[in-house]
Amino acid sequence: MTKKRPEGIRAYNEPAGGWGALKAVAETLARQQIAAQGTATLLKANQPEGFDCPGCAWPDPKHTSSFEFCENGAKAITWESTAKRVNPDFFATHTVAELWNWTDHELENEGRLTHPMIYEASDDRYRTIEWDEAFAIIGDKLNALESPHQAEFYTSGRASNEAAFVYQLFVRAFGTNNFPDCSNMCHEATSVGLPESIGVGKGTVTLEDFDHCDAIFSFGHNPGTNHPRMMTTLHEASRRGTPIVVFNPFKERALEKFAAPQNPIEMATFSSTEIASAYHQVRTGGDLAAIKGMIKLIFERDEQDLKQGGPGVLDRPFIEAHTHGIDDLRRDVEATQWNDILFYSGLTRDAIESAVDVYLKAKNVILCYGMGLTQHANGTHNVQQATNLLLLRGNIGREGAGICPVRGHSNVQGDRTVGITEIPNASLLDGMEKAFGFRPTGDKGHNAIEAIEAIAEGRSKALICLGGNLAVAMSDPSVTFPGMRKLDLAVHISTKLNRSHLLAGKTCIVLPCLGRTDLDTQSSGPQSVTVEDSMSMVHASRGFLNPPSQFLKSEPAILAGIAKATLGARYDIDWDGLIENYDRIRDKIEIVFPDFRDFNKRVRVRGGFRLDVPASYREWRTATSKANFLIAPGLDEDPRLKDPEMLVLATMRSHDQYNTTVYGLDDRYRGVFGRRDVIFMSAEDLAARGLEDGDLIDVHAVAKDGPQRSVRGYTAITYNLPKGSVGGYYPEMNAIVALSHYDRKSGTPAYKGVPVKIVRAGASLA
Repeated sequence: MTKKRPEGIRAYNEPAGGWGALKAVAETLARQQIAAQGTATLLKANQPEGFDCPGCAWPDPKHTSSFEFCENGAKAITWESTAKRVNPDFFATHTVAELWNWTDHELENEGRLTHPMIYEASDDRYRTIEWDEAFAIIGDKLNALESPHQAEFYTSGRASNEAAFVYQLFVRAFGTNNFPDCSNMCHEATSVGLPESIGVGKGTVTLEDFDHCDAIFSFGHNPGTNHPRMMTTLHEASRRGTPIVVFNPFKERALEKFAAPQNPIEMATFSSTEIASAYHQVRTGGDLAAIKGMIKLIFERDEQDLKQGGPGVLDRPFIEAHTHGIDDLRRDVEATQWNDILFYSGLTRDAIESAVDVYLKAKNVILCYGMGLTQHANGTHNVQQATNLLLLRGNIGREGAGICPVRGHSNVQGDRTVGITEIPNASLLDGMEKAFGFRPTGDKGHNAIEAIEAIAEGRSKALICLGGNLAVAMSDPSVTFPGMRKLDLAVHISTKLNRSHLLAGKTCIVLPCLGRTDLDTQSSGPQSVTVEDSMSMVHASRGFLNPPSQFLKSEPAILAGIAKATLGARYDIDWDGLIENYDRIRDKIEIVFPDFRDFNKRVRVRGGFRLDVPASYREWRTATSKANFLIAPGLDEDPRLKDPEMLVLATMRSHDQYNTTVYGLDDRYRGVFGRRDVIFMSAEDLAARGLEDGDLIDVHAVAKDGPQRSVRGYTAITYNLPKGSVGGYYPEMNAIVALSHYDRKSGTPAYKGVPVKIVRAGASLA
């Protein structure tokens, strides 16, 4: 007799997308009470005269298609455009202590914020406050700091280019570069690693390049959940016979088989398309070993071909003309032992050989990757080795080839482009001086890790958050939460209530802002904002829905209000003029960042325009003026992983989730329904610990320093994973990620490489 699976765990054998996706969209519209309005709203998503989806950053076909939203994009849109409201009566009814016991899903599911609010400690409730009073309090608190460097200014990737630019203008005029940013927690390894390799911290491909590639390599991402519109691209590539080689510990359903909702034949026949031509379940944290194994094999194949009188398999003309450091790379991989490569990657040599066969056969290769590469202690090295792999065959800077970091939030790349950085370069400082008549400090500011450390230690006393849910997104709540509660000032510019708002310090203010779907009207009339996608395309976004409250302001208007109250007439910046017409903000962006030349003209062209990516045409803005082959010492992310009792846990999102926002409790592609308290484990790892599917377990992180971090009473479920790899949901698993566990080169928390030991619930560690 087959043992019954744990409650809420059952096989899901359908393809990703298809009728299941359409059903989920309909259910989402109903839950948010906008069935009729929501359908009309979705049809305006990613359209030339519509708004940009507040979800992922995958590009659209020149932003001109008639049907460009996906299931999770629909969830993001309906989540924002919900009919539900969080008004003053709600806060009068519920204390902060009571709300703390709600789940993150329950908090955000209450709906849109309608009024500016300030926390009153005397009765543990938020009450309404007038905008001008809120701005005055914020300005007074910031000006009372001993130094501008005692304040932290966080940015979510949802912010528009215009909001982000006004934000960095205010903060630099205030006198600091403390810009912790959501990119610090996801693709900072890209922003740090790629400039050293190819001179630019962005991907080199366009959407059209996928039409001309001969192979796609996919490392460490789950497009069916985190950037589902990418599935259209992969679906088309697979159907024309392009090999898609996947490296991922988890067998993600969308990378196995996908039914395109836009394909009438697949929908009518309940059929689907196989996506991955090969699926290599690399051990969690084993990507570096797998990539170095491929590089080692390519050098071996090259030597063999030369000995047989062939030209070799390397692109020697490209390497000679455009690269530096190949001899160092060759020596490094030749010294790397195959036994170590196979141990750390968890793959067989035959598997690595087969991947190299595909790579060498293809003339044009695109390599895509996500946070499965970046969110590791060696994340920057992962990115650079992936780049090395492409450079060996000249697969950067030509049609149909290149590197494709798949970003998450819809404008996380754009925020960086318009100045949200803790390390301003000389050109940014020069541009600011030219545009506004003052030269900001060039001192390095804080990234996200450094900001939380400063807050926890009491060195930083104020925090302003432009969107997001920083406390929940950040690793190590045992450090982050108490630190946030000590702040003299916390300001949250938000569309919805979240847990960060409940970490009320001495003064805590929540300022409700317009969302992407909302009509933004200033004194000159309706406004548009702009965003940049993962492939450096910039386009306009225009909301059209009536805002959920007359008391809401746009993000640029809120930031200008704070700036005026804080800075007064300092530097003679016309804050009101900038907000009156966002064209004026874009004019200033163009002065500071010349790549935005003719910004207002070009963004009005259907589909927008692409920013300059020099590596795309083989101009290498590196210290050597060439693309650099870079070395990653060793293979192991953590030497403790040789302990046979040690497992490596990766945090991940469910299919009913986007970043910290939990839309619901189902993760249907993985067969989890109505719950999130599960840990995914292989049958082999369960048996080795005397455990079975459905047993309650405790997960103990084995940190290098500080106290032991644990989560207890979770349910172990059997899942198809490599030996030694386990998974659990983010942000719940942040509780076992030490703040000190991050990539030293980029500052990215190692969310996907957490050494853990797992025992039966209540049992002690051996």
